[in-house]
Amino acid sequence: MASSEAYLAYVLDLLAGVPAVTTRKMMGEYLLYAQGKLFGGVYDDRFLVKPTEASRKALAIEELPYEGASPMLMVDLEDGEAVSALVVAMLAELPKPRRRRA
Repeated sequence: MASSEAYLAYVLDLLAGVPAVTTRKMMGEYLLYAQGKLFGGVYDDRFLVKPTEASRKALAIEELPYEGASPMLMVDLEDGEAVSALVVAMLAELPKPRRRRA
């Protein structure tokens, strides 16, 4: 099942406090980036983020984005300020993106 654009809009509204969030549509789902770092995505109308120290402290529900994938944490918060603060804290813990070869 592909994610809806309406749910993506809801997630982006929650992330309004995170600077320069971008999305990339991939096979009916949406990958979420900030500062060039992949921090999560929208899968089957579920907002999932990568497991980091900050996200593990705030979230408890572990989900698979798709069969064969690594587990991620489901964002079950509806407070945009709390979600934005969580993602900003996560960004500091995620590695810098690798440079692509031309």
